[in-house]
Amino acid sequence: MRGNGLRLGVDVGGTFTDLVALVEGGIVTAKVPSTPRDQSEGVMAAIRVANLREREVAAFAHGMTVATNALLERRGARMALLTTEGFRDVIEIGRQNRPSLYDLSKDRPPPLVPRELRFTVRERMGPDGEIEPLGEESLRQAVRALREAEVEAVAVCLLFSFSHPEHERRVGEVLRRELPGVHVSLSSEVLPEFREYERFSTTAADAYLAPRLTSYLENLSRKAKAAGLPSPLVMQSSGGVVEIGHAARNAAGCVLSGPAGGVVGAAYVARASGYENVLTLDMGGTSSDAATILDGEALTTTESVVAGVPIKLPMVDVHTVSAGGGSVAWADAGGALRVGPHSAGADPGPACYGLGGEDPTVTDANLLLGYLRDGARLGGEVVLRRELAEKALVKLGRRLGLDAHQTALGVIRVANAEMVRALRVISVERGLDPREFALVAFGGAGPLHACALAEELGMRTVLVPKAGGVLSALGLAISELRRDYVFPFLRPLAAADPEEIERIFVEMEQEAASDLESPRLRRRADLRYRGQAFELAVEADVVEKLEGNFHEAHEQRYGYRMEEEPVELVNLRLTAISPVERPPLEEGEAQGDPVTERRRVEFEEGWEEVPVLKRSRMGKGSRVEGPAVVEFDEATCLVRPGWRGEVDGAGTLVLEREDG
Repeated sequence: MRGNGLRLGVDVGGTFTDLVALVEGGIVTAKVPSTPRDQSEGVMAAIRVANLREREVAAFAHGMTVATNALLERRGARMALLTTEGFRDVIEIGRQNRPSLYDLSKDRPPPLVPRELRFTVRERMGPDGEIEPLGEESLRQAVRALREAEVEAVAVCLLFSFSHPEHERRVGEVLRRELPGVHVSLSSEVLPEFREYERFSTTAADAYLAPRLTSYLENLSRKAKAAGLPSPLVMQSSGGVVEIGHAARNAAGCVLSGPAGGVVGAAYVARASGYENVLTLDMGGTSSDAATILDGEALTTTESVVAGVPIKLPMVDVHTVSAGGGSVAWADAGGALRVGPHSAGADPGPACYGLGGEDPTVTDANLLLGYLRDGARLGGEVVLRRELAEKALVKLGRRLGLDAHQTALGVIRVANAEMVRALRVISVERGLDPREFALVAFGGAGPLHACALAEELGMRTVLVPKAGGVLSALGLAISELRRDYVFPFLRPLAAADPEEIERIFVEMEQEAASDLESPRLRRRADLRYRGQAFELAVEADVVEKLEGNFHEAHEQRYGYRMEEEPVELVNLRLTAISPVERPPLEEGEAQGDPVTERRRVEFEEGWEEVPVLKRSRMGKGSRVEGPAVVEFDEATCLVRPGWRGEVDGAGTLVLEREDG
């Protein structure tokens, strides 16, 4: 990292690319349309629009959807799987769970690697070590088959390699020597944990994504260097950034790169406003992401499934639904109104963009109802046109037997129902009561829907950050370097030797100290009741408290504890973070009367004429009383009837329900 220059964060979303630069005395923001064919073009465009003097940039952090999109669209590398003889179909057999329990015609998404590209070698490791030596002839045959298949990447997943990686390392050594230019992912390096299916799936995802992600990051790095910028740091799914080389070698850890930045930013602004426990809602152009922040830190999980692919790496516990500003509204075969999963995206975008899109979207509904301003300019290039939104909604309304305004209200209700479901998943289904949390709403569209969502969940406080429209980019700009380490340690907790546990943690801490400068360390352990198919991660600073910590965590998550049942240790984990200096958020004084106009806005009860406030004219202590519309630089907030708010010292608009 360079000296005392500014910190830059750029986040690529499905519709817009956002930038935040932390400069002395404040922040600089920019928003430009995303460039799906080459996301790096949008990144560099945002930097140009921000008019930064590039050589003053000390750190450049980047969050992107390259890996996510490659999984969603199945546009990763042509890859092969190499595994122990007799186990080539583990990745397809999977688990007993079904995507739809009562729909016998619905199957899982196909595995990332087709059967004809799954190869085997003769070898066998067991829990205690080698059972059958690695067959060198079978390895040579596999190399020949891989060469003939002309693959771009290979995932190597041998049995018990998480405990005994010797055979797998030998296979990796031969493949890297004999197949230059082919990416090789070893499961003992990607995910050294037990459970074959999840280990196979995660390693396959890593190999599938690595060539595409590496190509993108190298391209971006070249452009950044030419512009005088430092090499990008890349946001991981876990909520910390890593160097570009580490990200390219650990592609599966970047699939939630963009959403993770938003959660980091939300935790930062919420804490600055005095809120440690919040639910977050990031509503962008393509989807909405919900997450939980408890005691100031984002909850993480190792049980994520992205685009039907289990990825058992530490990730921010985000639940995503297809309810974004660009989500298309349509009528199904039964005549019911649906919203998503298809999105108009950035090209052609919602109908109101006037870029060729004809399908009605959530943005079109918000515009027709008066929540967005007719003629508003988004991302410096897109101008909203109400007549185009109305035309699209009239067309849909004919199929539903509704007029355009009724259709628009219905679109908003359906989209809200999807987002409420996401917020319930990350709160109620995690044993948390949403009524005890504040809601942080951000993204370009999040503040438009926040009050309605809070009402549905019984929440009484909504936080709308000043940089809410680009909060993911702010989260990137303040992100810390992070590394995660894991050691498989499957045995009864009662039989575990505390000295051995301490030795393993010390070894991981020594590795962390060599990877990061003066890192902050956090010890955790995965535990379960004997026979359970899942674990919970608990604090592991004091080994003697592990069992009590686990019982407490299990009761909070599942509503019960079984103190008479033996507890098993599964993994020991270490998180290492290299802290960065985060500037305080400070709000200045108001700049005159913030009310710029009065606008007709439609609620369920009918039309009302409401004041429209310019957020840039508001300052510390500025108040708003609903119903009203507050226009931020990159977002719009709808303050519903029964809500009132005030801008606090950190620049956050804190909204409260009047009966709260």
